[in-house]
Amino acid sequence: MPINDDFVYAPPQDALQILYEDEDLVVIEKPAGLLSVPGRLPEHQDSAYLRILDQYPQAKITHRLDMATSGILMFAKHRAAEVAVSKMFQARTVSKRYVALVQGQLKGEGCVDVPLITDWENRPRQMVHYELGKAAQTLYQSLEYSAEQDISRILLTPITGRSHQLRVHMLHIGHPITGDKLYHPKPQRSPLKRMALHASQLMFEQPLSGIKVDIHAQVPF
Repeated sequence: MPINDDFVYAPPQDALQILYEDEDLVVIEKPAGLLSVPGRLPEHQDSAYLRILDQYPQAKITHRLDMATSGILMFAKHRAAEVAVSKMFQARTVSKRYVALVQGQLKGEGCVDVPLITDWENRPRQMVHYELGKAAQTLYQSLEYSAEQDISRILLTPITGRSHQLRVHMLHIGHPITGDKLYHPKPQRSPLKRMALHASQLMFEQPLSGIKVDIHAQVPF
């Protein structure tokens, strides 16, 4: 959650869009501004998870997206599916891809491989820490650059799944994600009214049926 005291949680109220569903899983497109799971305060209860529970009372969340991030979010419909998906994530057999707009001209492709740890004095911020941080790797690929806006559109593929990993890794290499109120030094200069990070693709082999699944969510920016 944001750390500023004047934050008012006002999530979008549009119905969740279901991108994929079978007997075991339901995958939605989470809008930016909606929490994946309920927050601690009563006014922060509205979330993708509670909305899914209205339709699937036994549902379990399998992974999370930051509130400001939009895109693909998967839920297990029952306990056996939750366990199977958890093992799938632990084995890193799930491929996730994100599209982002970052500040500056980021050329070519590469890998950011720096360890991350919670910045306890400034929670929920994370930070690079070479001695105590947990290993974290992110692949990036440049897609296009707007010289007028000084913004690059890039494809991000996380190898690990640390909290705020993509956001901190992009900041670390000097290209913070536009509109990122935690990590961009001047988020208000973003051409959008939101953080430009979207979970655009999720690929995996359904662990209970063996069916190969490739889910796409159109990038809204």
